[in-house]
Amino acid sequence: MLPARTSQPLKPKVLTLGFARRAATYKRATLLFTDPERLMKIAAAAGGLQILYAGKAHPQDEPGKALIREVIEDAARLSNDLLRIVYLENYDWELGALLTAGVDVWVNTPKRPYEASGTSGMKAALNGVPSLSILDGWWIEGCIEGHTGWAIEDGVNDQEEAASLYEKLETAVVPLYLAAPERWARLMRNTLAFNGSYFNTNRMVKQYTRNAYYPVKLIDRARTGERGLCGVMTDRIKRPVRLFPDIP
Repeated sequence: MLPARTSQPLKPKVLTLGFARRAATYKRATLLFTDPERLMKIAAAAGGLQILYAGKAHPQDEPGKALIREVIEDAARLSNDLLRIVYLENYDWELGALLTAGVDVWVNTPKRPYEASGTSGMKAALNGVPSLSILDGWWIEGCIEGHTGWAIEDGVNDQEEAASLYEKLETAVVPLYLAAPERWARLMRNTLAFNGSYFNTNRMVKQYTRNAYYPVKLIDRARTGERGLCGVMTDRIKRPVRLFPDIP
């Protein structure tokens, strides 16, 4: 499916990083290109490196559109036989599903503290794909270093955080991917077991229900037969609640 979306040749056995999400400047899609020479050395050490980008900007977000153009220009300038950088067009649900299931590592580089959640990383985890990410959004809870992925350490500026990103690729990601396929498979299973089993819609709805809509203490009191507010809560629990009653 992916070769049909690009004229660039992609190799299934080459370490592949994925970066696909809404194009916004705070997500820093070009952080990977901060030091091109170091990125090239990483690609050489890995025997090849592929980076797949995708994403759309809001129609009125001109800086976001400019960021997409910058990534495409950098991809054209930096790509060679060892380092293949591709920006896939027409990002949609189908392409998102292919990427979150088909890459080896999911990369996320938001500028803290602007990442609200990071659902693309959660989707990758459901496919056993570990993340290499800034400790923001869901990754603060989801990162178990070396077991579900790796954390990009906080820095005082983009250069320091890019250096941490490169270091994790050099010392952790690439050596594990090349030399220890059984440990890499265990990493994928850990990602699915720890992150995929928790960061999902089922758990989210349960938490909203228990902690926001029907707090546990009120439910427990209602079950004991207490009246007043608890009685109202008991009645509400027994029938569907319409959050927007004026909408048919």
